[in-house]
Amino acid sequence: MDFNKDILNIDCKSEAEKLCSFIKNQVASMKRDGAVIGLSGGVDSALCSSLCVKALGKSRVLALILPEKESSPVSREYANKQANNAGLTTITEDITPALEGVGTYARRDKSIREIFPEFNDQYKSKVILPQDLLSNDSFNFFTLMIKDTKGNVKTARLNNESKRNILAAANTKQITRMMYLNYYAEKNNFVVCGTTNRSEYVQGFFVKYGDGGVDLEPIAHLYKTQVYQLADYVGVIPEILKRSPSPDTFSLEVTDEEMHFRLPFDLLDLLLYAWENHISTAEVGRVMNLTEKQIKRAFRDITSKHNATNYLRLPPQSLLNAH
Repeated sequence: MDFNKDILNIDCKSEAEKLCSFIKNQVASMKRDGAVIGLSGGVDSALCSSLCVKALGKSRVLALILPEKESSPVSREYANKQANNAGLTTITEDITPALEGVGTYARRDKSIREIFPEFNDQYKSKVILPQDLLSNDSFNFFTLMIKDTKGNVKTARLNNESKRNILAAANTKQITRMMYLNYYAEKNNFVVCGTTNRSEYVQGFFVKYGDGGVDLEPIAHLYKTQVYQLADYVGVIPEILKRSPSPDTFSLEVTDEEMHFRLPFDLLDLLLYAWENHISTAEVGRVMNLTEKQIKRAFRDITSKHNATNYLRLPPQSLLNAH
């Protein structure tokens, strides 16, 4: 098929049937009785939970809602509404005490105070990348943003050490959630169902032993725009379909686009498809009405992220798999 703007459109009925068969077969092959899934209030987990219900039945699917003190209240609200809509059994565990125990907030805040000494627990914060990728030649330097109780905002570009410290602390949230998911999976003889989509997987927007530490990944072959198509088809609630995708790991609201992708998904996914399938810049430009310079910027960014995160997609290395 020639590259065109509709190339990522899918046959939702056929795709849903294929995925339900995959989930059912995988659970059976692992000799497990069902699936546990973290319901975040986002579209990926909502879709995966719906597929699990269709594949396994409501009684064989357990949804965990795992908020912490910096989670958006909307996340829990939408997760519960989606669970009720799908008839899912849910368990809510506040992971704040666990995060406090491993020093998530203290370690991150210490790094922030080295930049902004006035920062305290009344402030909110997030980290973002430069936006408008297609218009500007800019590197993936992270910026820290803090906001006080009066709405005053300060920003500072992070050096590598500060960036790593802050993101390492943030990633413990995903790892802690996975600990709870695995506990309930083992307790019930269930698999842990992942929620990573292709747009995230190819560019490394997941935590290896956090949201990546799962038994199966039903939607890892679907671009984000395809996730939305299928989610609408299976009946994910409108509130989630309209919500901007977010990792929900910082006290200041941050979108996936701000934190990692630097482009809206309707553009990103077509460019990612073109990059993966070696579509010429001339053809991409013709279809997407972009200049060669814009396309090269996007391809360079995708290549950089893919290469820098290759270790995330590898199994643990040992002499067992060395050649």
